[in-house]
Amino acid sequence: MERREDFRIDLEKIIANKTGKKMPRFVVKFLKRLIHEDFLNEYITRGDEGVAFCTGTLKYLGITMQVEGLENVPKDGTLYTFASNHPLGGIDGVAMGSIIGERFDGKVRYLVNDLLMNLKGLAPICVPVNVMGGQSRDLPRLIDEAYRSDNQMLIFPAQKVSRRIKGVIQDVDWAKSFIVKSVQTGRSIVPVHFIAHNSKRFYRIDKWCKFFGIKANLAMLTLPDEMYKSRGSTFRVIIGKPIPPAHFDGSKTPREWAQWVRAQVYSME
Repeated sequence: MERREDFRIDLEKIIANKTGKKMPRFVVKFLKRLIHEDFLNEYITRGDEGVAFCTGTLKYLGITMQVEGLENVPKDGTLYTFASNHPLGGIDGVAMGSIIGERFDGKVRYLVNDLLMNLKGLAPICVPVNVMGGQSRDLPRLIDEAYRSDNQMLIFPAQKVSRRIKGVIQDVDWAKSFIVKSVQTGRSIVPVHFIAHNSKRFYRIDKWCKFFGIKANLAMLTLPDEMYKSRGSTFRVIIGKPIPPAHFDGSKTPREWAQWVRAQVYSME
């Protein structure tokens, strides 16, 4: 099979393009090892794209998914917003793309941090979100177009990876936008519980950052390594029953409804 060298990720170039700065060579080498750049490129350059990239990533890592409740989302023309907790920050993303993408013949879209667009195999099913850059002016339009499309939406409303909160690994409060946009566009919301957690190291780093007042999200740098270490693991995913948009009435604010859906997710064991 011919390799797609143009798919190869180069962390040094990504950092330079994102920050406009060149990092010291020893730092770049350390980060390349931390994200297992060579290991990732071994698969990425095979050239899989879209849902095939997601499914192929799971196979490459030897990940097994135990999925329950897929029958709750029939292929009857209904458009859904799949709202999931975000415990891992990597595998949960590609797993959702694989599970729901294969169910709906590749008709899925994520809203993702624009950094993930450097994964060219994943890019075709992504809507890049860059809230800090110039693209932020077009962000409302891009999000609206995604919700009004005929694709199933895959959403992690916490917008960040789960943390240890009051001794329990869980998402922070969910953002309300998925409620607002799903109601506006007539989408049913499907709660999804992804049962997993990262290593103790991940949560220790996050705790240290908070303790020392470090604003940089250093724990995020370890997520590729977390994914690498999870090779051969089995994860369980529970897909709940769709909640029609009419359910989200004026009895609660959109933010309150978002926390209500979050609670439904964690109630599914």
